[in-house]
Formats: sequence, C-alpha cells, structure tokens
Amino acid sequence: MKASIELTMSPLQDDYEQHIIDFIKTLRDSEFTVLENPLATQIYGDFVPLMQFLTREMSKSMEQTKAVLFYMKVVKTDRSDYEPFF
Repeated sequence: MKASIELTMSPLQDDYEQHIIDFIKTLRDSEFTVLENPLATQIYGDFVPLMQFLTREMSKSMEQTKAVLFYMKVVKTDRSDYEPFF
C-alpha cells in the first residue's frame, strides 16, 4: 500500500535550525521520494517500510533534541506526481 506523508519538525530549543537540516538530509538520503517546500517536507513510498524508517529516524531526532514536535499528515496513496489543475 502506497502512502504520502507530510512532515513538519519543530525543535523547541534555540539551536533548532541544524536539527531540522540534519533530519531533512536523512530523509533525502533514504530510498523514498522526498519533496520539500518552505513549510513542510513530503515523503512517499510503501506504507510499512516508510513508517518503520520514520519511526527510527524520528526517534534518533528526539534523542538529539531537548524537546521536539513532529506534525504528520498521512494519505493512503502516492501523491508525488500531483500537479494543480488550475
């Protein structure tokens, strides 16, 4: 089953920027399709391996920060080829 996941990472500390950069680089280096915009990062792939990957990498990020929020939206389909029609 394919999935599209939108993520926003918000470290709750002064040196937040490097934590976000490191997390996005980890996503980019994965086997999954990754698209970015200024507000969020989207990652696309098979649901179970994708969630296993995100669980592992989010856990690492949580260990490296004092406090962090992850906002996640999950859609059951691969929307990586979406283009607006208007």
